[in-house]
Amino acid sequence: MTTLILSDKSPFIGRRRELSACRRILSTGRLLTLTGPGGVGKTRLALRLAETLRGRFRDGVEVVELAALETGDLLEPTVADALGLRDAGPNAGQVLVDYLSNRRMLLVLDNCEHVHDACARLVDRLLRAAPQLRILATSRRTLGVYGEQVLAVPALPVPDPGHGLRETARHDAIRLFVERAARVLPGFSLHAGNMACVARLARRLEGIPLAIELAAARLRTSSLEDLARELDERLDVLAADAPAVLPRHRTLRATMDWSFGLCSAAERRLWSRLSMFPGGADLETAESVCAGNGIDDMEVLDLLTGLVDKSVVAGERRQGGLRYRMLECLRAYGSERLPSADRLPLRSRYVRHYQDLAERHRIDRLVPDQHERYLVLRTELPNVRAALDACLSEPPLAPVGLSTASAMWCYWLLAGSLTEGRYWLERGLRLVPDGTGTRAFALWAYTLLALRQGDVAAALPRLRECHDLARQAGNERILPRALMAEGVAAFSHGDGRRGLELLRDSLVLHRAADDMDGVLYSLYFGAAYGSSEDPAQAAELGEELLNLCEKHHALVSRAYAQLSLGVACWNLGDCSRAEALVAAATEFAGEIGDRWCLTQCLEVLAWAAGARAEHERAAGLLGAAHMLWRVVGAAPERLSYHAAWHEKCAEQARRALGRRAFSGAFRTGQRVGPDRAADYATGRG
Repeated sequence: MTTLILSDKSPFIGRRRELSACRRILSTGRLLTLTGPGGVGKTRLALRLAETLRGRFRDGVEVVELAALETGDLLEPTVADALGLRDAGPNAGQVLVDYLSNRRMLLVLDNCEHVHDACARLVDRLLRAAPQLRILATSRRTLGVYGEQVLAVPALPVPDPGHGLRETARHDAIRLFVERAARVLPGFSLHAGNMACVARLARRLEGIPLAIELAAARLRTSSLEDLARELDERLDVLAADAPAVLPRHRTLRATMDWSFGLCSAAERRLWSRLSMFPGGADLETAESVCAGNGIDDMEVLDLLTGLVDKSVVAGERRQGGLRYRMLECLRAYGSERLPSADRLPLRSRYVRHYQDLAERHRIDRLVPDQHERYLVLRTELPNVRAALDACLSEPPLAPVGLSTASAMWCYWLLAGSLTEGRYWLERGLRLVPDGTGTRAFALWAYTLLALRQGDVAAALPRLRECHDLARQAGNERILPRALMAEGVAAFSHGDGRRGLELLRDSLVLHRAADDMDGVLYSLYFGAAYGSSEDPAQAAELGEELLNLCEKHHALVSRAYAQLSLGVACWNLGDCSRAEALVAAATEFAGEIGDRWCLTQCLEVLAWAAGARAEHERAAGLLGAAHMLWRVVGAAPERLSYHAAWHEKCAEQARRALGRRAFSGAFRTGQRVGPDRAADYATGRG
C-alpha cells in the first residue's frame, strides 16, 4: 500500500462534516471524487477516511499515489503494484479486473489529475467489472465517469470577527494553526491576548490548510504580529496584481510566493531543484544532484533542515533512513520556479545519477547484498521512472536511458514487472538504432523478458539482431548471452535438445571469460529448462548453481537455484527433496516479494500435493498460482518445464474432486491474493 505522509506525527484535525458526508456517499455509491484546489487537504481527508473505513471492507483498503506518474502509460501497472500484483503483463487492465471482480474493497486513487483520462477509463472499467468495489479518488477536477459522486473539499472553517475565545478555538482553521505553531514554539496556545491576531491570520489565509501550515512555520523567525502584517502586505499586493484569479487559488499561490521569498537564496534553489524528485530523495542523493551553481554540497543538510522547519519539505523515516519529500503542489511550484539556466544541467545530473544508481545496484550480480539492492531500486523506482522518461523524451539522452533500463532488467524480472521493463527498453531501442554494445545488451534483456512471458513473436526479431550484433567486433561479451537467449527460445519452440546444447555452449563461453554472473544465469536456465529434457544433467547444473550461490551468499539467486534444482529433482522422481527445496524458495520469495519465483514455486507445490493425493490442496495451490501467472503476464503452458506437469496435476485434481469441487477449491486459492500466497502455500495462512 502506498501512502503520502505530510510530516511525522501530524494529527488529523477537523473535517467531521466531510467525513460524515463521505461515509454516507460510499455506503450507497461506488465512486466518490474529492475535488478542490491544491493544498486544501484532499489527500489528508482521503487517507483519514480510508483509515476509518478499513473495517467495513472484507478485502481491505488500498491507497495508490499517482502524483509521481508522468504519463498514463504506467497507470495500470502502478495500481497493480499497489495491490501486490507486481506486474499485470501485456493485459494489465484485465488482470486488475480478474483480481478485483469478486473482492469487497475500497480503492483510493490519489492525485488523479496527473493522468486524468487514463484514470477515468480505468475507473469506469473496474466499476463495471467489480460489483463490490468502491473507489475514492482525489483530483483537481472530476473524472466524468458514470455514477460518480463529487464532494468539493472546502477550506477549513474560520471564525467571524468578534467571536469570543471559546467560540474562536472551536474552528478547525484555528485548531490547525495552534497545533502547528506549538510544534514550532513549544507551549504556544490560544489565549485572549493573541486570539484576534490568530483569527485574522486564519481568515486572511482563507482557511486553506497548506497555507496555514506554511504560515505557522514562520513563527520560528517572526512574531505573531509581524507574521500577520507581512501576510497582509503580501496578499494585498497579489490581489492588485491578479484580480481575476479565484480568491483561494490566489491565497495559496500568494502564501507559496511569500514562503519562497522568505527562504534564503540557497534554500530557494534547493526547493526548486528538489522538484525533480517525484519519489523524494535521501541526503546523499540531494547532495549529488542538487549541489553546485550556488549550493555547496556541505550545506545541503542545513538547507534541507531549513526547508523542513518551514514546512516546505517533510522528512519521512524509512527502513533505509530519512527521505525528504514535498507535497505535490509544493513540488509543482518548485518546478515552476526552477530557472531555465538550471534545467539542463540539473536534468543531466539527475539522469546520470540514476544511471549510476541502477548500475551500482544491479541484481544480476553474484553478490551477497542482492536483496538490499532490490530494496534500494524499489524505493527509488518513481525517480528512476522520471529519469527514464526524461532520457527517452530527449534523443541525445536516449543512450543513457537505454543503459539504465538495461541495468534494471533483473529488477524488472524479480519484481514481476516484465511488461514495464519491456516498455522502457522498447522506447529506448527505438531511439538508439546504432549497433553499440548498449543496444546489443538491451536487445538481450528485452528478448529474455519477452521469452519469460511466452511472447516468442516479439522476442525472435530482437534476438536475431542481438545475435548479429554480438558477432561484431567490440560486442563479444554479448555472444554467450545471445546463445543463452537462443537456448531459451529453442525450448519455447519445443526443441529441447537444441535448447540444452545452446545453454551448454553459453556456459562454456561464460566460464572461458571468467564471467561468473553469466555462469550464474546459464546454470539457472540450464537447470530449469533442461529438467524436462535431461533431468540428470539439469540436477548437476542445479547443484552447482546452489553451491555457487551459497558460496557467495547470494540469497536471491539461491531461491532460484532451489527452485530450478527442485524441478530437476521432481523430474528425477525425488519428490520429497523437490518439495523441500521449493518450499524453502517459497518462504524466501514471499518474504522479499519476488513474484516471479513465488509463482513458479506455487505451481511445483501444487504438483507435490497432487502426488500425495491431496487434490483439494493441489487445486487451491493451482488457483493461487493462476492469479500470479496472470500478474507476471505469463502462463505455465508457455514454460516448457511447467507445461506437462501443470496439465497432469490439474487433470488429476479435476478427476478426483469432480469439476464443481475442483472449481470451488481453485477459486479459494485465487482469493488468497499475492501478499498471502506464500503463507498459504507453506501452511501458515
